[in-house]
Amino acid sequence: MTIQKRTYRLQIMLNSEELAVLDPWRFDRRMPSRSDAVRELLRLGQNASGHGRDRSAKSVDYGVIDSTVD
Repeated sequence: MTIQKRTYRLQIMLNSEELAVLDPWRFDRRMPSRSDAVRELLRLGQNASGHGRDRSAKSVDYGVIDSTVD
C-alpha cells in the first residue's frame, strides 16, 4: 500500500467540550496526534451507515456534543 503525501492543510476549531471528547478518544487508542485522531474519525464517519442522508442539516447541527441535551 502506497502512502500518499499529505499536501492539504485544514484548520478546524473545536470548543472545550469537543476537545474533551477528542483527546481521551485519541489517548485510549494511543494515536500519536490530534490530526491522526481527526483523520481516523473522518474515515469512521465515511464508513458509517447512513452517511450523508440528511441533506437539510445546517452546519450548526454538526458537532461532537449534543446541544439539545440540558
